[in-house]
Amino acid sequence: MEPRPPAGFAPRTAAGLDVGYGERLTAAVCVLDLATLDVVDQAVVQADESFPYVPGLFAFRELPPQLAALGRLDTPPDVLVCDGQGLAHPRRFGLACHAGVLTGIPSIGVGKTALGEFEPPGPRRGAWTPLVDGGEVVGRALRTRAGVKPVFVSTGHLVDLDTATDLVLRLTPRYRLPETTRQADRLSRGR
Repeated sequence: MEPRPPAGFAPRTAAGLDVGYGERLTAAVCVLDLATLDVVDQAVVQADESFPYVPGLFAFRELPPQLAALGRLDTPPDVLVCDGQGLAHPRRFGLACHAGVLTGIPSIGVGKTALGEFEPPGPRRGAWTPLVDGGEVVGRALRTRAGVKPVFVSTGHLVDLDTATDLVLRLTPRYRLPETTRQADRLSRGR
């Protein structure tokens, strides 16, 4: 059964989470107003790496400082938009799943790389095709800009795939990647 959002789920804010790499990890969280896409809150945490790079275990490396940054927010977000995978993960439990379960906040993953197979979606904004792994639909290849490479949307926690797709389209009025991801990336790089 596909996960469903909480009753009455109508998010007004969305948080983007990202980590920049340097001498230390720099975790950034940006909370955006979904109506205007203005940044309403943000937090940055620097931390030493506490887990090595292991393919498929991305969350163990990046999530601890991201959770610390989330804890510094004054405006709790209604939904988390993770720069990575949710269900579209070899173990069916990527970064977006971890973040949602640990915080209790609905979450989605938006990856730049497909972890699964897909047919290219149509060329227009909003076109999508199923992302399939091992015969199971694990997400969607979603075209957020006409004629531009798709992003890969998957559920994390307490969000169904239709809601996740709609949220990503709301967050991408001008660019391929969600504005939440763009703002968190910029902040994690000190820009």
